[in-house]
Amino acid sequence: MRLPQFTYHSPDTLEGVLALLDEHRDNAGVLAGGTDLLVRMKHRLAGPKVLVSLKHLDSLSYIKEMSGMLCIGAKTPIIDVIRSDRVKQQAPALVQACERIGAVSIQHYRGTIGGNILQDNRCIHYNQSQLHRSGRQPCHKDGGKICYARDEADRCNSTCQSDGATALMAMDAHLVLNSTRGEHRVALDGFYTTDGIHPFDMQPDELLTKIDIPVVPGAVSAYQRLSYRSAIDYPIVCAGIRLVPDQKDAGCIGSARIVVGAMSRSPLFLAKVSQSLAGVRFDDNTAFDRAGKDAMNAAATFAAHNAGADLAFRQAMVEKMVGRALEQAAAQVSMKIAR
Repeated sequence: MRLPQFTYHSPDTLEGVLALLDEHRDNAGVLAGGTDLLVRMKHRLAGPKVLVSLKHLDSLSYIKEMSGMLCIGAKTPIIDVIRSDRVKQQAPALVQACERIGAVSIQHYRGTIGGNILQDNRCIHYNQSQLHRSGRQPCHKDGGKICYARDEADRCNSTCQSDGATALMAMDAHLVLNSTRGEHRVALDGFYTTDGIHPFDMQPDELLTKIDIPVVPGAVSAYQRLSYRSAIDYPIVCAGIRLVPDQKDAGCIGSARIVVGAMSRSPLFLAKVSQSLAGVRFDDNTAFDRAGKDAMNAAATFAAHNAGADLAFRQAMVEKMVGRALEQAAAQVSMKIAR
């Protein structure tokens, strides 16, 4: 499959990139690693007339800690996140998520953390070749009025299958967006729309430049996911967890964040289920089992037939992924206490 025609630009500065995005807006596509965009262009799922490459913007590739934040440049390669001792210490769930993205070759040579967050929502009925799609009526995401993932749905039910976004939302990450109009920050759990066609609350002239993760003393995190293959595959369900010990009793959970991914148009931050764990001891597996069931029931409302797996199976696996991630995070606390 050949790429459609486009004009290519490779500015040397951030200002040059932002100027091009401001000029071309909806006609522009940002090229970092290209593992998502180029595939969609070949399938005629995306057709930007202008590609703006970030290959010269090494200033957007870094990992550092400052002002109580673990800061990661949006162009940072996936492999750098995996290998970073600082990320392993402060955000282990992100390392676990990045280890499951794509394949080793993608992690080393193409994939970036920003690109993984901004990958387009997917649906097995939509992410097909142009020839395949031409044999049926177009779905909502393809400009039609049908949803093949959910009967009689009045909107697109494509799903966010980003490993990185699920782990980062669990750690209360914030994004920094830049444009010629300036810079603004947005919490990742407020970055998503309810629109499967345009899933991000982001203007066409804006560029994701940085991810900030709050450094919370004593916090532990974990990530679990299920997919058909161990590499080159998207999750069919995943879960990210962050647990913070109580300040007065280190053996109890002070606060929790539970996020379920690959089940809806965005990762699902389950606030009510998370709050139910406040005051629970880290070794209370009964409470973890209950939280897993509650997470399954909460996520089931949003599930659709769009990932190539039986819907009931995916819903049941939410309970397993959340339960395993909670146990894995709690085990980190036990290890710290043992030291």
